[in-house]
Amino acid sequence: MSTIDWAVLICTLVAVVVYGVFIGRGQKSNESYLKADNKMPWYIVLIGIMATQASAITFLSAPGQAYTDGMRFVQYYFGLPLAMIVICITFIPIFQRLNVYTAYEYLENRFDKKTRVLTSLLFLFSRGLSTGISIYAPSIILSSVLNWNIYLTNVLTGGILLIYTYVGGAKAIAHTQKLQFLIILGTMAFAGYLLIDNMPDGIGFKDALYLAGKSGKLNVITTEFDWKDKYNIWSGIIGGFFLALSYFGTDQSQVGRYITAKDNTNAKMGLLLNGLVKIPMQFAILLIGAMLFAFFSLKPAPIYFNERSYQHLKETQPQQAAVFEKEHQNLQAKFNAESHEILKLKETHAPQLEAKIQDFKNTQTQVKALHGRVEEAINQSNFNAEKTDTNYIFLYFVKNTLPVGMIGLLFAVIFLASWGSISAALNSLAACSLKDVHLIFKKEIPDDKTELKYSRLHTLAWGIFSIGVAMFATQMGSLIEAVNVLGSLFYGPILGIFLVAFYFKKINGANVFIAAILAEIAVIAVYQFDIVSFLWLNVIGAAAVIVFSAIGLVFYKPKALTS
Repeated sequence: MSTIDWAVLICTLVAVVVYGVFIGRGQKSNESYLKADNKMPWYIVLIGIMATQASAITFLSAPGQAYTDGMRFVQYYFGLPLAMIVICITFIPIFQRLNVYTAYEYLENRFDKKTRVLTSLLFLFSRGLSTGISIYAPSIILSSVLNWNIYLTNVLTGGILLIYTYVGGAKAIAHTQKLQFLIILGTMAFAGYLLIDNMPDGIGFKDALYLAGKSGKLNVITTEFDWKDKYNIWSGIIGGFFLALSYFGTDQSQVGRYITAKDNTNAKMGLLLNGLVKIPMQFAILLIGAMLFAFFSLKPAPIYFNERSYQHLKETQPQQAAVFEKEHQNLQAKFNAESHEILKLKETHAPQLEAKIQDFKNTQTQVKALHGRVEEAINQSNFNAEKTDTNYIFLYFVKNTLPVGMIGLLFAVIFLASWGSISAALNSLAACSLKDVHLIFKKEIPDDKTELKYSRLHTLAWGIFSIGVAMFATQMGSLIEAVNVLGSLFYGPILGIFLVAFYFKKINGANVFIAAILAEIAVIAVYQFDIVSFLWLNVIGAAAVIVFSAIGLVFYKPKALTS
């Protein structure tokens, strides 16, 4: 990067850290540190919810996901609006009425202490792991730009954001997320404009859209039902509904955003607007990936977007790399020429257009096959290499195409997006491990000053844990997919516990505790044997808790029921 880019990157990041420390100064109690004194208006709640979900993974990995697999990933969000309505009707009023610090406090009132602790532990494990992956995403940037070791950049990325998260708590997180998200949206919109502006002369947005469509990258809706298909309209609406219901209704990283709201109305407005805004926002980000495919259909593309991994292959297997490069050069030249010809024929409506489109698709298949062979060779030659280069596609475009200053700002955006979600996650992890595990087994209730100290220590501990997890994230492939798979392994049983608590009053803590453990075992087994795609795991987990709890009533009917 140029000196100007470095200046833009560093100044942007330092400004956010300083702002976070400043706005979060003077914390004196856990009410302020963990809940921001319940003073957040609806628009801060909305931005906090979106910023917590839209991590660096969204902006770094989603364009690459669309580049490789098309835009069908957007179907993953189709169940989101309906889930927001259910949460507003059922979850928010209960959490607000009880004035909880964590979602799991309610479970002790409804069931018992052990059910609260179990649910909290399921959340802590899943969220702790996914936060580590979120730290790894921006670390890729530092590693790529500076050619530094990825393990060092993990420490730097996670360590910097800990400063204002540790000092300022929920208040600092809420206000920095507001600043971060405004910068992110503006910069990503400008990056999309520059992508189209950098197309070859005479080729505009409609032409790029046409090429992306013919290459199968605009596959927004997939109606064919298939249990093993990860992204279709059925898994998106049904599986996505259960995943969103669990994530926004029972995951403390999201619950922690809207329990800081002034009242029920502000919390509900924030959530409902998130349900409306999220799908078009994700559509736009994925569209950037589809446009990237059109861009590299018309201009030379690298043989592998993770340049450092490919360089390792060249050094260890130069002859094989030379064979790959010769084949890639010929295929890429052919692919670029066919792309230009299709656009010329499109304008004249020539009869040979369909034949040329078929040639284009055949060449696309050959390019993809070559990429697969290169990827396999890299994985065999370098144990520490990432499994795919999906996370590097947008990054490659930024580094090699955008103007000076814009590169630094876009890199800053990816950091800011990461910090927004990670800081909220660390705050929620600290609240959960302190309130639902640490203090629940402590005989004496500490005073405000001591409890605040504990909260900060828990925040620090989870920051260190997440950095540790990031060290092992290199083998997870597409990060946006990895995070959602990980969540789906745990969200179903967690949601099932809450659904039983809300709607099945005859089931008590003893039954639901055993049912939750059995349901988690069932989900892991289904995933391990690859029976269905990951989105369905959310449905299976939630349903399993309800079914096992109901079966338990046949064998164990308590004398007194909690209400």
